[in-house]
Amino acid sequence: MSTAAFAFSTLGLQHTTPPGHPERPERIDAIADAFHSADLDPPRINNKPATRADLLRVHTADHVNTIEKTCAEGLPYPDPDTSMVKASWDAALIGAGGAIESCKAVLNGEYQRAFSAMRPPGHHAESDRAMGFCLFNNVAIAARWMQAEAGIKKVAILDWDVHHGNGTQHTFYDDDSVYYASLHQHPHYPGTGFPNERGLNNTNLNIQMAASTEANEWLDAITNKILPEFERFDPDFLLISCGFDAHRLDPLSAQLLETETYAEMTRLVLPCANGRIVSILEGGYHLAALGESSVAHFRALSK
Repeated sequence: MSTAAFAFSTLGLQHTTPPGHPERPERIDAIADAFHSADLDPPRINNKPATRADLLRVHTADHVNTIEKTCAEGLPYPDPDTSMVKASWDAALIGAGGAIESCKAVLNGEYQRAFSAMRPPGHHAESDRAMGFCLFNNVAIAARWMQAEAGIKKVAILDWDVHHGNGTQHTFYDDDSVYYASLHQHPHYPGTGFPNERGLNNTNLNIQMAASTEANEWLDAITNKILPEFERFDPDFLLISCGFDAHRLDPLSAQLLETETYAEMTRLVLPCANGRIVSILEGGYHLAALGESSVAHFRALSK
């Protein structure tokens, strides 16, 4: 059995955004190019788009219908950061589907772990609205699919994107079968994610990082705050909302993580859930840092 696999689709390139928008098609090109330069050619997940039923486990029917109509008809959307074109619908479906198919491949025993490097990202998407570049909440959709279709009872989600995953927190806040833990810069977009928000039976954990926080503090938070909580929770599966935008070069943050920090964070969590892990791309907007950090992360996943 190969240790780790890679989910990727060129449909993500068709989800175009306005000039100067940080969440742009070149992001996944940068990851593919970095893998090629590093002589990484991992096995690929056989992607399929998410179904409407998959989306409706997390999102309202009105939201799904609105996104479909907005894409099909080229309509404006109320959130100015979250633009869509006709092809965005298919890109969003394959992005959510890639997360599901990655989980399916791990649960079937084909691979121990997987990295789904798709766009658009997902963790800001609420049940009833798109925001923060996110149309559908990929990580939440994958978690709900595992619980509904694969018999998984408890899922842990570690979100180390530099922005708080408001949509993911809201999805699971009153559900103690999913433990959501987030490290994020504060104050920062979207302005959510406070330490006193603990969720049902203390299954929500927010760790705020001030601007210019060093990598060792992120590693310490995972080691001494998050991992003990996950050990107590004892999940059957770990999902990572894997943003690379806390990198010191990222234009949308003020953190001091290095490329190697992502490998170190990954190695720390490998024992969780008996090593059954799927990582799902979120942010990361400096193309070189995104590509190099993705390589470092995947190599650590492959151990």
